[in-house]
Amino acid sequence: MAKNSAVYVGLGSNLDNPIHQVKQALLALDAIPATHLRAHSALYRSKPLGPQNQPDYINAVAVLATQLPPLTLLSELQAIENKQGRVRATERWGPRTLDLDMLLYDNKQLQGPRLTLPHPGLHERAFVLYPLCEIAPDLVLPDGQRANDLRQRCSALGLSKNPMS
Repeated sequence: MAKNSAVYVGLGSNLDNPIHQVKQALLALDAIPATHLRAHSALYRSKPLGPQNQPDYINAVAVLATQLPPLTLLSELQAIENKQGRVRATERWGPRTLDLDMLLYDNKQLQGPRLTLPHPGLHERAFVLYPLCEIAPDLVLPDGQRANDLRQRCSALGLSKNPMS
């Protein structure tokens, strides 16, 4: 039997009932072949990273146990995004029904045309670090940094736990 790898996935939505979009995505993550949803954070509300003339985001982080290799899992994540109405526009950081970002895959470090691990924005994004540390407070990144140390250096301004989650 293949070894299970621990994979952390960031979830975000700010269109078409974002709370429902994120909750549906959590169910879909657990339905990926050879993959199991181990845990997920609470839902957080955050200001948009890009253009400010769009709705706030609902974010969460999930941890999966999977036997799929990284690029196969990435394809599964993109299929979930597409099924939930994701349109890949040319505008970077624009509004979207669903964004699923592979943040970490075990301790793999990878830089390729389709996937970079760890996720390049992981170190500086409160909407990733706060929910990540909620479900993995002792997590150490592949470069040896503790996720909790990064979180403590990252301002939570504009980030709040969503009371309706």
